[in-house]
Amino acid sequence: MKITSYRQLEVWSKAMELTGAVYRVAEHMPKKEEYRLTSQMVRAAISIPANIAEGHTRATRKEYAHFVSIARGSTAELETLLLLAQQADFLAAKNVEPLLESAAQIGRMLTRLHERLKTPSS
Repeated sequence: MKITSYRQLEVWSKAMELTGAVYRVAEHMPKKEEYRLTSQMVRAAISIPANIAEGHTRATRKEYAHFVSIARGSTAELETLLLLAQQADFLAAKNVEPLLESAAQIGRMLTRLHERLKTPSS
């Protein structure tokens, strides 16, 4: 099946699910972190599916690969922010671990997608 929309991409769907989960866990962050760590965490999560979508609609594989690379960076940023929130005792490990597992899976999927985009199409 040929993928005609970013909405058909499994990695985009998983990134959307992760973003929703980050929004939900952000509700448990302290109010004092609303414009600091919480805001940064939510923005990093949003950036993942947004960059996948934007890249998919670009004209060339090179441009698409660039946006997938940005999404990979946002995934690593989100993982780091979640670990910081856990380390600062803002979030419990039981809430952070599933998000980290999901982010790691998405990161692997983005790495595979990036590698495929860097290979000339046949």
